[in-house]
Amino acid sequence: MDIKTIGVVGAGQMGNGIAQVAANFGFNVIMLDVSGAALEKGIATIAGSCDRLIKKNAMSEADKTALLGRIKTAQETAALKDCDIVIEAATENIDLKLKIFKDLDANVKPEALLVSNTSSISITKIAGVTKRPDKVAGMHFMNPVPLMKLVEGIRGLQTSDETFATVKALSEKMDKVFVESVKDMPGFIVNRVLMPMINEAVYTLHEGIASVESIDAAMKLGTNQPMGPLTLADFIGLDTCLAIMNVLHDGLGDSKYRPCPLLVKYVEAGWLGRKTGRGFYNYAAK
Repeated sequence: MDIKTIGVVGAGQMGNGIAQVAANFGFNVIMLDVSGAALEKGIATIAGSCDRLIKKNAMSEADKTALLGRIKTAQETAALKDCDIVIEAATENIDLKLKIFKDLDANVKPEALLVSNTSSISITKIAGVTKRPDKVAGMHFMNPVPLMKLVEGIRGLQTSDETFATVKALSEKMDKVFVESVKDMPGFIVNRVLMPMINEAVYTLHEGIASVESIDAAMKLGTNQPMGPLTLADFIGLDTCLAIMNVLHDGLGDSKYRPCPLLVKYVEAGWLGRKTGRGFYNYAAK
């Protein structure tokens, strides 16, 4: 399938990153969000990212102008009707994603592919609410999208070979390394491994074994990770971490995936990490 126009649902951190990368590689992009303010912020984020690349001599002003010119914004799903593929990058909430896919299925041309950037939710379940389940797949980008090389591909039970091959080819056209999660299981590859580690780091704090700084320093210097697990959790968003842990716990039924009570409390307090100014670290103070 020849992909020319890509729809992106969600103008947040992941959505605007996907839109930027797609436009950078010559695709026409329609970025959709119900919030006009979110769309404005998304475009401003993309422009700021381009400016940083210009300062590093990795992009020219002409490249930036051309990239931004390939991105249109919209607030109504009907604007995506002629897209060849739509990538959903909304909040990690199963009810919201199912609602979005029903809406996309009703509005986007029948031959278009519908893919989800979900980091943990069943692609099989998402595909099941559409009338084109063979054309639904998972395409999980890593954050920040313009910098991270990986795309995790996930087949639902219904995903056709043609659909999956198209998703793989599209990822590679955007200069990403594509890895396949052979089974559509909660958390797929990355979060099946990563989130329990982060959750265990929160337990280590919760049980008074070490401070936030000591836990992060130990994992950075002891296992050669670029950032500690609690710093990473703040970067991802503690609400997202909790949502993924709940998917793992509910889907796999094993107590080892039980979210740490301290993680639950931080989310209840609205301490979600960098995006709220406070998580395991206080960013407002910094």
